[in-house]
Amino acid sequence: MSFGGAEGNLSGLPLAVVPTVALDTETTGLDVKADRIVEIAAVRLPGMDDRFAELVNPGMPIPAAATAIHTITDDQVAGAGRFPAAMAAFSEWVGRSLVVGYSIGFDIAVLRAEHERHGMPWTAPRAVDVGHLFRLVAPELPNQSLELAAEWLGVDIGERHRALGDAETAGRIFQALLPRLRDKGVVTLAQAERVCRGLTAQLEGEARAGWHDVVRDGRIAPESVAEYARVDSFPYRHRVADVMRTPAVTIAGGATLRTALATMMEKGISSVFVEPSAPSAESAGDFGILTERDILRAVDGEAAAALNAPVSRFANGPLVTVESEEFVYRAIAGMSRRGFRHLGVSDASGALVGALSARDLLRQRAGDALSLGDNLENAASPVDLGRIWSGLTTVARGLVFEEADPRDVAAIVSRELRALTKRATELAEEALARDGKGPPPRPYAMLVLGSGGRGESLLAMDQDNAIVFDRGEPAGPEDRWFEQLGVMVADMLNEAGVIYCPGGIMAAKPDWRLDMDGWRRRVGNWVGKSRPEDILNSDIFFDAVPVHGDRALAEQLYAEAVEAARGSRTFLKAMAMNAGDFRPQLNWRGRPRLENGRIDLKKGGLMPIFSAARVAALTHGIAARSTPERLEAVRDLDLVDSAVIGRLIESHKILLGAILSQQLRDIQAGVALSNRVAPGEMEPYERQQLTWALGQVDGVRDLLGTPSFG
Repeated sequence: MSFGGAEGNLSGLPLAVVPTVALDTETTGLDVKADRIVEIAAVRLPGMDDRFAELVNPGMPIPAAATAIHTITDDQVAGAGRFPAAMAAFSEWVGRSLVVGYSIGFDIAVLRAEHERHGMPWTAPRAVDVGHLFRLVAPELPNQSLELAAEWLGVDIGERHRALGDAETAGRIFQALLPRLRDKGVVTLAQAERVCRGLTAQLEGEARAGWHDVVRDGRIAPESVAEYARVDSFPYRHRVADVMRTPAVTIAGGATLRTALATMMEKGISSVFVEPSAPSAESAGDFGILTERDILRAVDGEAAAALNAPVSRFANGPLVTVESEEFVYRAIAGMSRRGFRHLGVSDASGALVGALSARDLLRQRAGDALSLGDNLENAASPVDLGRIWSGLTTVARGLVFEEADPRDVAAIVSRELRALTKRATELAEEALARDGKGPPPRPYAMLVLGSGGRGESLLAMDQDNAIVFDRGEPAGPEDRWFEQLGVMVADMLNEAGVIYCPGGIMAAKPDWRLDMDGWRRRVGNWVGKSRPEDILNSDIFFDAVPVHGDRALAEQLYAEAVEAARGSRTFLKAMAMNAGDFRPQLNWRGRPRLENGRIDLKKGGLMPIFSAARVAALTHGIAARSTPERLEAVRDLDLVDSAVIGRLIESHKILLGAILSQQLRDIQAGVALSNRVAPGEMEPYERQQLTWALGQVDGVRDLLGTPSFG
């Protein structure tokens, strides 16, 4: 029995929380094709309490030279099972975990050869060579042997040259390398695989020796409907008729594309079925289908002229259908196999009765997000936090596949970021109590600032949080307790994948951990001095949302800060000038300004929009936190051209979507997440949308130039 293959959604997980086993084998020699396995052993990380160790009868004498190294004799393996039985037990024990080991490419190559020798089907595990990771961390060392790695890292060495002892040592080295890799920006599994692919000379030498090519065998998660359908009973209990849209919306083949688009918009659907030209055609398969993407491609190719062309030019056919009484799981499989997002639904006679889309099948994704939140709020340890939080990537990818509004995806990510911060704070409180430090010494609140507070976080996020407590001096006993709390929360969030804030905007830092009087003084300095550094530090505070503790205390602080800001025209004008101080991201040819093939969509795109919306909210006493809600409230005041506001709202949506899609691509490629987007990786119509959105950002100057800003 072969390996089961690793789960497809491991790529974006931090290495520390990926389900992992450390593996080692002992063999009759070093020829990966001819030599046999005599022992298989592995340990499950992180605790290594769960172990697997089994001798294997190789069916041939063990050479004396091999026995001299691993001490395994012919007598010891005489009563052991043969490889197929041992592998069946091992495969069941491993499950779908990541496999790591020192020089693991050799072990996997020998396992593959044993499979071939015994006529067994072979599936390689997803694997990482611990030796490769050590070379990345300590390239200057004279060699990268397991012994030297253990000594350099201060790791205990198990029983050398026995499979279990070497697996334990490899596991300890792997865990000791994680913080050092994190310091080098290598956090996720895909990032580790990516940097290991740069060890060209090492990989070439291993390939010549016949080793398994580990780093080029990393799995890319399948971007299919099947991946995002929940593995529960729903698809097996429900029929297509339960989830389809009915009646089917049809349109004549001679109707214009403009008419089809208007029909879709009116009915809130993403496709229409195109009626057959033959009058006698009655079967659902005689229809064609026109989707939103078909319309976008048509407009991209022929511009506005396409809207007056007949839909028959752009429709696809024949329509692929599924019967209404078929089980949902069959429809999911059919969509996945064909790469479709839409199916027609027919009745038993073959007549067209409805429509089924990926959106219909994936509507249960909302349940995933709720489940994720419930799990976060019940996580029992920092490791649980990281593992559960990493599942958000799968939720986000499913929602993007469903073509959900990126603002809704960002709202879900932000909601879970706030839940993650809340639970980390609760766990930190519990840990301090266990350590004899007692409960919180004063009423306090933990706040999430910036995009997390606005509800606009995506997948490349860092920490922005603060603490307010009711009374206590800086460096006093209360402050020292809250400092410990802030540090523990920051460490937990960092381990889970929400990295330390590069600017130090964290409750672990004194400037962001103050009592009420301290915060009043700080807000007074921001508002009174209005220096550039004060503006940069203060603007993020005006998106604050309390996530744990005394909510009334936090809301009182926020209300006082907003009132102070509204009362200072100088401060508001300084904020407006800062929001309007940006470089347009389109060059003189009207194309995005690229650097190394990418453009920072936050710096010259999102940031001016959300900064201007924040200033407007403060100026006009708007309570909303999210950028679209703030802009809608400004539009209701009728102080700025409504069309300008509408274009800014739409631009905000497009820019969020472009960043989110790029981040999902980068997760799979092992590229460090950022707000930088590669237009070359986008569809042509997506690039057109992006260019249009960047061209609207100048509208923030109209917003900031209202009379109220004087």
